[in-house]
Amino acid sequence: MSRLISTFKTSHRPVALILLAALAVSGCSRPTALQEVRNEGALHVITRIAPSIYYQERETTTGYDYELVSDFARELGVELRVRVAEDNSEILSVLSRNYAHIGMAGLARLPEFEGKFHTVPTGINVQSVVVYHRDADRPETLDDLQGDTVHMLADSNHEHLLEAREGEPAPVIAVHSEIDAAGLLARVETGEFAYAVVSSNELDLNHVFFPDVYEGFALNEPEELVWLFPAEQDDSLANAAASFMEAQRNSGQMEQLAERFYGHLDRLNFVGAQTFMAHVDNRLPTYQTTFESYARETGLDWRLLAAIGYQESHWRANAVSPTGVRGLMMLTRTTANYIGVSNRLDPEQSIKGGALYFLRVLEKIPDRIPEPDRTWFALASYNVGYGHLEDARRLTESAGKNPDRWMDVKEFLPLLAQKEWYTKTRFGYARGHEPVAYVQNIRRYYDVLVRVTEPELPEPPETDVDLAALNARDESAEDGTNGSDNADNPESDSPSLRAALPPELGLIPPTL
Repeated sequence: MSRLISTFKTSHRPVALILLAALAVSGCSRPTALQEVRNEGALHVITRIAPSIYYQERETTTGYDYELVSDFARELGVELRVRVAEDNSEILSVLSRNYAHIGMAGLARLPEFEGKFHTVPTGINVQSVVVYHRDADRPETLDDLQGDTVHMLADSNHEHLLEAREGEPAPVIAVHSEIDAAGLLARVETGEFAYAVVSSNELDLNHVFFPDVYEGFALNEPEELVWLFPAEQDDSLANAAASFMEAQRNSGQMEQLAERFYGHLDRLNFVGAQTFMAHVDNRLPTYQTTFESYARETGLDWRLLAAIGYQESHWRANAVSPTGVRGLMMLTRTTANYIGVSNRLDPEQSIKGGALYFLRVLEKIPDRIPEPDRTWFALASYNVGYGHLEDARRLTESAGKNPDRWMDVKEFLPLLAQKEWYTKTRFGYARGHEPVAYVQNIRRYYDVLVRVTEPELPEPPETDVDLAALNARDESAEDGTNGSDNADNPESDSPSLRAALPPELGLIPPTL
């Protein structure tokens, strides 16, 4: 049975029954779907749990579609009531009986929706991607899968793309209603399934946890995901949602929301992911208690402190860069003196110094900038220096974009390395690509640490990792993966460190 979750209060009453009761009392003609929502003062939505759509973490509800529909309900001036389904099959069944106003299933518009549902695009483009276990033969076309079994979720975007056309080869299709995208990928990871098809956005959100899952090819061109509205409704509510989406798109809010949930997922490659997960198991336990201790002392999130430490040194207490920064948090001598660290190679002093110094950096970022962007700016400032960050923000504003929005400013930071741009700035040249990569990497490492430390979330699958091979493969990266406090030393050649996580950053998806 699905769980019934309401943002404000729980209701078991089907939408159609509510409407009938209202008609019986009033004796009026049937209201439009939009009038019905406003008359009741509630928008009924059915969805499923997925990091791309809707999920709850530490008593907070979020997700790309959930944030959109929350704003839509606020615009209509009504309460949002969310029913959580087990899977897409239940969502489609509920909608077909007109027992909800909107369905959020993470689906593109399918041929079979014609005459059954109204659809409204949500701004996320996806493809159906064939994935395979690393020991299986890599498929490049459907011909390569002839006779093989390809697994997918029930009522997904994919099945109609694999259905055999007369005289053409096709794989055997196995449809699973009991698992989600993460479960499907986990079975490919273990080798139980050789081949599967998943939506590209769900692959992006989960891929780091499944390093033995490789991407084959896409079955289609990108298609936009949609919200579903029962065909039994008139199109007034769907039209209102379409107008809302258009306004969100035009204002940049939709792009900002997409950046929040998807903008940091492209920085961790397979080798880096495997190496990181191995170090989580073998290096992090040595320092975790220290991260936790100074996180409590400073009010930061220990997992973000740990993510910064990994970005700086791969959790190596004796790390030293050619420019003289050293230790687990890669402190410069100037920063160490400023913060009161006498021995940068002592991991406890290093972690304490990193935490304390970040607080100084964070205090410079204007309070008007909302989270999580304020922390992304603080990370960038720590890496490249506050003056260079301000230069980039001024360039952003000059171009007519928002200098208080990370997704806008990160487009202009790389320009600080180009003469035609840095000659126009106050603080001059900076390797502006580095803070962008720095912030994205730390966001990703933090994302993974949340995933593996949240007790209410299922553990990622264990993989057999050849640590010696991984460490050897990554040795050059470790020797160079250090950063200086470029806030002190903007001329340094090494990227820098440090960060804090306010409670609002719990809204960043745990990716599984």
